[in-house]
Amino acid sequence: MAGAKTILGIDPGTNILGYGIISVDSKGPHYVDMGVFDLRKIKEPFEKLANIFSGVNELIETYHPDELAVESPFYGKNVQVVLKLGRAQGAAITSAIMHGIPVTEYAPRKAKIAICGNGAASKEQVAMMLQKTLKVDLDSKFLDATDALAIALCHHYQMSNPLAAVGGKSDWKKFLENNPERIKK
Repeated sequence: MAGAKTILGIDPGTNILGYGIISVDSKGPHYVDMGVFDLRKIKEPFEKLANIFSGVNELIETYHPDELAVESPFYGKNVQVVLKLGRAQGAAITSAIMHGIPVTEYAPRKAKIAICGNGAASKEQVAMMLQKTLKVDLDSKFLDATDALAIALCHHYQMSNPLAAVGGKSDWKKFLENNPERIKK
């Protein structure tokens, strides 16, 4: 790996938006920062979106991330929730795009599998595994922020997996065809 890379993870929300930032170098991933934007006191929905956009802008200007990883909205019982999450996600993505930062989206289940090996892991389990992996104490009151940290770490794992670029975990034949220099004789 040539130099350190910074990844900003976002867990979108219109009431609470979580963010997590990691740096990755030749020694692996390192914790940088995490937190939440608490938007519950803002009543106007479009004002919340403006706050998300400007807040993500501030994070980008402070930490200069190379990539943004964002959690995709998931469908629950209320389609209105998905629409609101999509708007929050869009505000964060727009900020990154305007700064020329590439964006990748991950399903919550994919991040949980990447961190815990279990797509149904609880937020508390994800936080515990992040503490062990990143060797940092995380406050359990910031579970939206730990979800964002998980999205950032999931992105790192996805980008550093040599099989991710060839379309699957078990496609060794295609990987070897595309990477003959990796075969030791």
